[in-house]
Amino acid sequence: MATTWEYATVPLIVHATKAILDQWGADGWELVQVVTGPDGNGLVAYLKRPTGRSAGDVA
Repeated sequence: MATTWEYATVPLIVHATKAILDQWGADGWELVQVVTGPDGNGLVAYLKRPTGRSAGDVA
């Protein structure tokens, strides 16, 4: 069975980036990508983690 994922987008504060990502990582989230925020100034992290269900499971 294929793994299913849940996703999160997290605004990053530049002076606290490591602490923010460490906390999300401790909760099981994996960093996928960091991009410039929609306002062109900040950063946004995209994260994912397995849901614990397989693609064929009934919700």
